[in-house]
Order: sequence, then structure tokens, then C-alpha cells
Amino acid sequence: MPNPPEDPILDKLITEQLEIIGTVETYTTVLSAVVELMEAARRAAARSVNAIMTATYWEIGRRIVALEQRGESRAEYGKQIIERLAKDLSDRFGRGFQKTNLFQMRAFYLAYPDLEQSFSPETLSPEIFQTLSGKFPLPWSHYVKLLSVKAPEARTFYETEALRGGWSVRQLSRQISTQYYERALLSRHKAAMLEKGVALRPEDAVTPEEELKDPFVLEFLDLKDEYSESDLEAALIRHIESFLLELGGDFTFVGRQRRLRIGDQWFRVDLLFFHRRLRCLVIIDLKLGEFTYADAGQMHMYLNYAREHWTYPDENPPVGLILCNKKNEAVAHYALEGLSNILAAEYQTALPDEKLLTAELERTRKAIEKRLTA
Repeated sequence: MPNPPEDPILDKLITEQLEIIGTVETYTTVLSAVVELMEAARRAAARSVNAIMTATYWEIGRRIVALEQRGESRAEYGKQIIERLAKDLSDRFGRGFQKTNLFQMRAFYLAYPDLEQSFSPETLSPEIFQTLSGKFPLPWSHYVKLLSVKAPEARTFYETEALRGGWSVRQLSRQISTQYYERALLSRHKAAMLEKGVALRPEDAVTPEEELKDPFVLEFLDLKDEYSESDLEAALIRHIESFLLELGGDFTFVGRQRRLRIGDQWFRVDLLFFHRRLRCLVIIDLKLGEFTYADAGQMHMYLNYAREHWTYPDENPPVGLILCNKKNEAVAHYALEGLSNILAAEYQTALPDEKLLTAELERTRKAIEKRLTA
């Protein structure tokens, strides 16, 4: 069979297409490799920061215990030390040195006292930090969870399994809350159960970005963390902020996405205002969904925290505003827990009407959704 006649134009087109295909394949390979490299680098950066942070907190705990042992009445003396340290360190370094955090560092050292080597400020160096950090292979967030386990044998079990299985902090938290240790002890098929426990559920996964934005890491580095879960939520919060400020001179803006820590859990309030006439903080929480009793309970928890940690002695108790917005329905509800009837009535008179807030929230949501989908 004779060969087909040569066609220079067709040959050129085929050659160009092959070059394009080769370029695409090469680019795809490079892109995949770069993505993998960046994710690995971010995880390594998070691990490095976590290792140094954990070693630092252990050393702080050791120094607190050493200072306590010089006092005659250790319990009272230790409490005074931590209260003074909390104030002085918070003034110097910002977040991360509340009393609860310092008590946690102290407890961390007492739970892991076997590291004999200690260091003075003059001898601290990257190499020494590396030596210290190698003693604690898990991130600080894991040790915070482990400290909630009171039985030493159970704590050792969870620590061992977390290392063996490479558990994320979410997986560790889930296993502790579901009493995995106790269930493993009672199981007749321990090997199979331990193997099953290593399996990672989708909700347990932690992305490199989440590792770097771990509240403990942000707190340790004194970095800001102000972001919202969605464009709609962020836009609604910004508008509610502007709307309240435009109502008059009573509302003074304090902060947005303000973090608070209760126990070893982190929460975030969307907006924090101060009402000048009522002389109280106003906590505003936005929910993109139906109002539930759980929302009210969470707000009451925020109010109790704010009353203890954010309110000055000459101020009135804080008030909460819960804004819930789902398709075709908006709800605005004030939480006035802890107020006398007279004071509650005064608050209701001075604060914006709930119907006004509901109407504005609904109107704004529709406008923002229209803009986002345009």
C-alpha cells in the first residue's frame, strides 16, 4: 500500500498540537508538584511553630513550679504568682497569658516532668529549642486535650495512639469524648478496635491552612484572626455594624470577630459594641439559620464570660443580641440574663426595637444575596 502524500500544512498542525499537549502535561505535572510542595511546607511550618510553642510552654510551667516551691504556703503563693504573671505577660505580649493558660502550662510541666535539662535566657538558641521541641512530638493543642484526661494511664494511651495513628486534634478530641480508652479495655477484639481507631473520618481532617490558623498558634505569635465563614455572613456583619452606628451616638464599636476561650474550647463573637447610655457591652451574634435554644444558651455563656472578663467595675451587665437569618425569615432576640426587672425594662427602652432589626436584617440579606449572585 503506497504511503499517503506528504502535506506540509497538516504536518505542521499535528506538530503544534503535540507540542501543546506536551506543554499541558508538563504544566499539570509542575502544578501538582508545586501544590504538594506548598502543602507539605505549610504543614512543616505549622509543626515547627507548634514544637517551639510546646517547648516554650513546658519551660514556662517549669519556672512557675520552681518559683512556687520557694513560697511557704504553696497553693496561695502559687495563685498569686500566676495572677501577677498573667497581668505582666499580657501587658507585654498580648493574648495567650491569661490565668487559665498559665495554670495549663504549670499542669503540663507537672504531667511531663521527666525532662531534666533546663535553660536560662542567656543560653536559649535555635539549637536548644530544637532539643526541647524534640521531646514533645505532638502539637500544643493535642497536649491541651490530653491534660483534660485525669487518669495517667488513659492519658498515656491517648498520647501513644495519637502518635501511632497521626491523629489530628479533632480526632483526638472525638476519641476522648467517646471514651475510646475505656471501650478498648472492655473490647474482646482489642487489636481490631485499635486498628479501626486509626481510621480518619472526613470531619477529622485538618488542612494546612487550619493548622497555621490554629487559635493557639495565632495566640502564641500574637497574630490577628479576623475572617468570616462566608461572603454573605461577612457582608451582613459589616452592614449590621454600620446600621447600629448610624442609629445614633449610643453605640460605640469595640471589635469584630472577637475570640474568647472557655476551658479548652474557642468561640468567636461576631460584633462587640459599647452602649454609652446604658453603660454596658452589647454582644452581637449572627446565625445563618433558624433560631434555636442552643443559640440562646451559647449567648448566655458569652454574657457570663463577658461579665467576668470584659466588663469594668463601673459598668452595667452586658446584653446579647442574637440575629438569625434564613431564607424568608429573620429573627432578632435580646438576651437579658442576669438583669433585674427594672434594669431589663430600661435596657429594652434604650435598645433598638427587635422588629426594626429584623426588618433591616431581612432587607439587607436579600440585597446582598442579589449582589453576590449577579
